[in-house]
Amino acid sequence: MSEKPTGVTANKSNREFTVTWDDGHTSVYPFGLLRAACPCASCRGGHENMKSEPDAEVFSRQMEDSLSTRIANVVAVGSYALTIVWEDGHDHGIFNWHYLRALCPCNECRKESAQRQSG
Repeated sequence: MSEKPTGVTANKSNREFTVTWDDGHTSVYPFGLLRAACPCASCRGGHENMKSEPDAEVFSRQMEDSLSTRIANVVAVGSYALTIVWEDGHDHGIFNWHYLRALCPCNECRKESAQRQSG
């Protein structure tokens, strides 16, 4: 599993964020999933809940179209991450490449994640 992107796009009309990785894999994230999985301390419930991988519950959490699930801007954080600026003004989550790749919702990546967690 590679953690270096070669391309990033945000399609506001489809409400999908796409990352192409240097191993050829393409991850397509619904905007609602990205907001549900925001890695900031506030969204995670405090610093003690910060982890390098998203919580499994974010994949089943439904977030309706609203200002909180519409991307206003995406800003590079050095060469290791992105910050998503949401239309409601929230911009505290730093989505590093490892976290974004672990958040890929495709069946292949979900199976790999489950195997890593079970051990």
